[in-house]
Amino acid sequence: MAKHDPSKPIDDAARAGRQEDAAAWFASLRDQICAEFELIEREYCHVHAGSAGAFTQKQWVRPTSNAENNDGGGGVMSIMHGQVFEKIGVNISTVHGTFSPEFRGQIPGTDDDPSFWASGISVVAHPRNPFVPAVHMNTRYLNTGGGKRWFGGGADLTPIMPNDDDTRDFHQALKAMCDRHDGGYYQKYKDWCDEYFYLKHRDEPRGAGGVFYDYLDDGDFDGEFGFTRDLGGAFLDIYQALVRRRMNTPFTEADRHHQLVRRGRYVEFNLLYDRGTTFGLKTGGNVEAILMSMPPEVRWP
Repeated sequence: MAKHDPSKPIDDAARAGRQEDAAAWFASLRDQICAEFELIEREYCHVHAGSAGAFTQKQWVRPTSNAENNDGGGGVMSIMHGQVFEKIGVNISTVHGTFSPEFRGQIPGTDDDPSFWASGISVVAHPRNPFVPAVHMNTRYLNTGGGKRWFGGGADLTPIMPNDDDTRDFHQALKAMCDRHDGGYYQKYKDWCDEYFYLKHRDEPRGAGGVFYDYLDDGDFDGEFGFTRDLGGAFLDIYQALVRRRMNTPFTEADRHHQLVRRGRYVEFNLLYDRGTTFGLKTGGNVEAILMSMPPEVRWP
């Protein structure tokens, strides 16, 4: 398919179709992820005592001003507390409206027209076993009133107990996915991830890295959407394998204490530096959904 010129806006019908396709994909990926992680819970509880976790869903509606006709979209939170996953959130949202004056200049294409449309999925898993790595994945698609549109997202691993095999396999899976689209993607987006997920106040990375990208619009919607879909699929394939590999590993109270201390780094990053947190809070998002990334228990000694 021929590329379009990113500097020229597409017609309203084409834009609406793309938005509908993107939002439908995020919902489909949510369903796949939830089904796989519930299966892991059942597999674990088939061997161990306890009741398998299951996702519960909660809808939310984005509040708007009268100028936006009280229709700002919303989303669905899917949360599970289980035996393998102490807490996992798989949230989708599709929101639209107008950026506030103090925020609009930070988003491309909103200087003259501050309206926007955004849809995406966000996944954060905090396993109960310290040897199962925590993980984050999100992908999103945005349109702005100034005619800009782009994809963004990424996936990164946060091991509590670092394991070279897990880190290697996670990165190899992401590299293979990236290489199917562009031979330069993996190194570019790995470096971006390492720079982004960094705790400046502690001078340390949040975890073992992954890939991170934003503002992806080279004029090839189908290719960029395909890359975004493949990221979601690659994430699910490799992470479910890592969970199954480590979920039966014995651990001690000392391991658990270490896990809770290291989780504090996750909290610090999301509150101080995370773009998604800032975007959600400044666009009238649901606070409970925005903060679903927080672990259920954490310690600062």
